[in-house]
Amino acid sequence: MAVKDLVGPLLTMTVLLLSFVLVTANGSYGKAEVAARGEARALDQLVETAEYAPAAERARIQAAAVCYARAVRAQEWPAMADGNGSPAPSIWSTDVRQSFKGLAGQPVFGMLVAADNKRSDEREERLTQATSSIPPVIFWFLLATLVITVTALGICLPRKNNRGQTVTLVVITALLTTALVIIRDVDRPFGGIIDITPTAITEAERQAHRDFTAHHPATDLPCDNNGNRQTA
Repeated sequence: MAVKDLVGPLLTMTVLLLSFVLVTANGSYGKAEVAARGEARALDQLVETAEYAPAAERARIQAAAVCYARAVRAQEWPAMADGNGSPAPSIWSTDVRQSFKGLAGQPVFGMLVAADNKRSDEREERLTQATSSIPPVIFWFLLATLVITVTALGICLPRKNNRGQTVTLVVITALLTTALVIIRDVDRPFGGIIDITPTAITEAERQAHRDFTAHHPATDLPCDNNGNRQTA
């Protein structure tokens, strides 16, 4: 068998592999985006449900919700670019749950717990999707397959009058390389060029801060703009 007899199946295999991995990476990206929006909605629901709680608990829950959103936006979001999380939001989610203790037995207790559980589940899903869904060995295998395919195509080019074939090879190489770059970028949903921005959690923070200020205009938040606890 000549080299050219193997180029067709090799090119087909390369395209199929790239397509399959791209679909997998895109699925992970979509799940990360849905989780980020779901977390923001759950946090907004928590703040709205707190309206039915007594004044002291309502203030604590809404303040902790604002600080939680700030910690996610300012600290956890940049960390997710490298596939990591941050302990800062957990401080405020713990503060939220601590405020539920004084509401045990009241009708609002179950609604608050349900909203907070939803927020926790969505955050866990967001952090899970922040890590790469494609193992490094598969990415390097794709890269090696791409190099072998392009090399094989180059070997099959005629030595003379090959201008059209050369242009075609350049186009194929560019397309396959672009597909690999897109896979690499999409596989990091919170980093790279095609990233998920903290728009939803920022809007939830704005609304929570508005509600807190409306009910407690003379009370300061227990955190700074980055979600760090204020010290006396």
